[in-house]
Amino acid sequence: MDFNLPELTELERIIQEGHPYLEGRSVCEIELKGHHFPVYVLSIGSKDPAAPAVGFFGGVHGLERIGTRVLLAFLRSLLARLKWDAALHHQLASVRLIFMPLVNPAGMWDSTRCNPRGVDLMRNAPINASEKVLFLLGGQRISSRLPWYRGVSDAPMEAEAQALCGVVQQELLSREFSIALDCHSGFGLKDRIWFPYAHSRTPIRHLPQVLALKDLFNQTYREHNYLFEAQNCQYLTHGDLWDYLYLQVPASSDRVFLPLTLEMGSWRWVKENPRQLFSRLGMFNPKSPGRLHRVLRSHLVWLDFLTRAAGAHQYWMPGSLGQQAQQEHGMHHE
Repeated sequence: MDFNLPELTELERIIQEGHPYLEGRSVCEIELKGHHFPVYVLSIGSKDPAAPAVGFFGGVHGLERIGTRVLLAFLRSLLARLKWDAALHHQLASVRLIFMPLVNPAGMWDSTRCNPRGVDLMRNAPINASEKVLFLLGGQRISSRLPWYRGVSDAPMEAEAQALCGVVQQELLSREFSIALDCHSGFGLKDRIWFPYAHSRTPIRHLPQVLALKDLFNQTYREHNYLFEAQNCQYLTHGDLWDYLYLQVPASSDRVFLPLTLEMGSWRWVKENPRQLFSRLGMFNPKSPGRLHRVLRSHLVWLDFLTRAAGAHQYWMPGSLGQQAQQEHGMHHE
C-alpha cells in the first residue's frame, strides 16, 4: 500500500496470521483520493447456521479509532489463546463470531467522522425518529459540510452502511439468537452500553432479554464501570443503523437479536488531559500510551463475556427452557 492506515495494516496482518481459524474477506471497496480501501469482514467459530452468533463492529466513525483498536486487541487475544486454550476451542465449536473492525476505513484515513461522501453512516438508514430530535445532532439533510449529514433523501444507503447491513442480515438476523456490539467513543464521562431505540422512546420488544443480559453481567462482574441504558435516555436520532436492523426481525418471529453499542466515555480522557481538546482526534481517543493500553485491556472482559453469554443463552434468557429448568431446580432445593 502506498498510504498509511495502521489499523488497516494490522487488520490485514491479523487475517494472514489467523489462518486456519480465521476467515477474512472484503465485502466492498471504497475509493478516496486515488486510494482504494477494502472493508473486511472476519469470521471464526462454528459454521452451523443454527449456532448463536456475536457480531463485533467498529470504525463506523472515522475519528473514533479507539473502537477499531479495541476489536483488534480482542482479535489478537483470541488468536494467541487458540494456540493453547482448549476451553476456547470448545467454546468456539458452539458459537460464531463475526468482526467488522473497520467499517469506514477511508473516513479513518482522512480523519473525518463521515465517509468520503460526507455522510454520517450512523444517520444513514431509511428510518426517521418518531419524535423531535436535536438540531443537527439528530441527523440533517441540509449539507454534507455540516456534521451528522444523513445523505440525500430516498437515495440508497452508502456502500459502507450497505456492507454492514448485509453482513448483519446474513450472519446474525437468520439465527435463533444473536448479539451485535458496535464500538464507539465520544460521549460522557462513563462507559455506556446502549441498546435501542435511538429513533423512538418506545421500549424495544426484547427489553426483558437485554435486562437479563445486564443482570448476568452485573452478577458475574460486580466491579464493572459500565452504565446500561437505552440510547433514547440521552437523545433521539434519525437514520440509526441498529434500529433499522433490529426492526428487520418480524415481531411474530421467535428470533432474538440484541444490538448493543459500547459508547466509551471519552470526556473522561479529555478531563484528565485537557490539551486533547486541541487535537482533532483528542475528543474521541486516549492519547497517552498508558491510557490507551488501559482502555484496550479494560474492555476485553466485556467482549469475552458476550461470546460466552451468547453460547449459553438458553441458560439465562427469559422464557428459555434452560432457564426454566434452572428455576425449577432451585425451587426443589429450597
